[in-house]
Amino acid sequence: MSEEIDFILESTEESMNGSIAHLEKEFLNIRAGKASPAMLGSVFVDYYGSATPLSQVSKISVPDARTITLQPFEKNMLHVIEKAIMIANIGFNPMNNGDMIIISVPPLTEDRRRELAKQAKSEAEDAKIGVRNVRKDANTDIKKLEKEGTSEDVCKSAEEEVQNLTNAYIKKIDELLAAKEAEIMKV
Repeated sequence: MSEEIDFILESTEESMNGSIAHLEKEFLNIRAGKASPAMLGSVFVDYYGSATPLSQVSKISVPDARTITLQPFEKNMLHVIEKAIMIANIGFNPMNNGDMIIISVPPLTEDRRRELAKQAKSEAEDAKIGVRNVRKDANTDIKKLEKEGTSEDVCKSAEEEVQNLTNAYIKKIDELLAAKEAEIMKV
């Protein structure tokens, strides 16, 4: 195959890998019952005038499956961090004991589990759309090469290769979704 086709296939696979990586990152933000520092990944604290990730102003630890503790690096940040968690609207009620912030992670209700599973399904569908858009772009590039004189057989086999990549990545997304749904629905 020509160098252009090899480049198209490589960039297609790279973009599809990007869709998978994004999906995995989104799945980390969907909590599945047990406490995890990733649950606070979307919380930003006003640290001397700039929005700073919570993990950069405090030590986040998980002593047990239902508790998250935050030990601020500066004691005067306790109330600021507490306020930031409330503003983030992630369903947690932080408690301040004067030294650290303790968050009790409530167990998920059946309705909330279904809602989270639906959210996971939506994220997976977005990832599939991303993969299909990459396929469309790759096929458009291959058609351009065919018009520029690349042989029809080479272009056909390249399109088949793009379709095989698409099928593999869609299957991978389905597997990730099934695992996440099982994790969410497990009591």
